[in-house]
Amino acid sequence: MSIYDYHFETLTGNEEKSLTDYKNQVLLIVNTASKCGFTPQYEGLEHLYEKYKDRGFTVLGFPSDSFMKQEFEDSEKTAEFCKVNYGVTFPLFKKTKMKGKDMNPLFAELLQQAGEKKISWNFNKFLIDRNGHVIHYYGSRTKPEELEEKIEELLNA
Repeated sequence: MSIYDYHFETLTGNEEKSLTDYKNQVLLIVNTASKCGFTPQYEGLEHLYEKYKDRGFTVLGFPSDSFMKQEFEDSEKTAEFCKVNYGVTFPLFKKTKMKGKDMNPLFAELLQQAGEKKISWNFNKFLIDRNGHVIHYYGSRTKPEELEEKIEELLNA
């Protein structure tokens, strides 16, 4: 399967969004959580999105409570938290699972492409080229700003 075969419900508005809408863009796909030690990375993710969105780059956030229940139950609360605290404007989708039999199938596909076995924690990142292929997988400790050079390379390719 291609990553463009997947579609998900947006965090608010109950709108179904196909990843086909992001075809030919460089993507950074991230599993997020609002109550995690890495949550301040939202600021860096938003900075990358704002800096590069006009050049064909998008951050896609997938909130999850798979690791120590660090996400709000209510989608509206998650959206408000992200907007008020970090100014998030990049697309966010409904809360999803990152492990087990109910794991989000997109993340299973991304792991397979990256040659990884599992999502290790919140704020794991997958950098995707304009053709929908995983270029690199980054763990939680990699800060968004550390990806700028690689994003620039992909945007200029």
